[in-house]
Amino acid sequence: MSTRKHFFVIGEYYHIYNRGVDKRDVILDLYDLQRLEESFIEFNTENPIGSIYENSFKKGSVELGSKASKLVDIIAYCFNPNHFHLLLTPLVENGVEKFMQRIGGYTKYFNNKYKRTGRLFEDKFKSKHVAENRYLIHVSAYINMNNRDELGSLASKLSKSSFEDYIEADNQKSICNIRIVLDQFKSKEDYKRYAIETRRDTLKRKDDLKDLEFEHLEARLPNGLP
Repeated sequence: MSTRKHFFVIGEYYHIYNRGVDKRDVILDLYDLQRLEESFIEFNTENPIGSIYENSFKKGSVELGSKASKLVDIIAYCFNPNHFHLLLTPLVENGVEKFMQRIGGYTKYFNNKYKRTGRLFEDKFKSKHVAENRYLIHVSAYINMNNRDELGSLASKLSKSSFEDYIEADNQKSICNIRIVLDQFKSKEDYKRYAIETRRDTLKRKDDLKDLEFEHLEARLPNGLP
């Protein structure tokens, strides 16, 4: 059942999340992880591209992912074996709905590869409106650190988040608009410390979280942030 009780407004921010139907894994190997990430890049365009395979023959003819053609701006992301999180803002009318609908192309790839049929993700993705700047910062850290529970495990190897995009020296190739959040910190190290502290606090309160509804938690922000 969807938790959406709002329309998606251009310029506003939203936490989008979904998981595999019946809580099943949707990423089974490293190629699946790569393919899912490619889906979130290639399908983020106003112009339909068909499948990723078909689009591979069009490289150079159309520059995809330019700001003018994108449906949404992704601020942070995390892909886990059985679920994903996104923090994004729509750039065009119905941008979020169109973007999430096109991500269904990954289902086609997955079903073909593993000889299955039917839905891969739960019927309706869930979303939370991030109405305040302090929660924008908080949610970015929550998402960026979401795959940090089992470092070194198989699950962690089949996970990826935008955390590295935020803290690495060279993040020019990021699929995220990291400046929205990062420019509010003195340095990348300052954000890294905040993200780690946020994750530590979240884990302490984990028993209080229900179905990822965490916005009632008090966001811990560095001094000077609104």
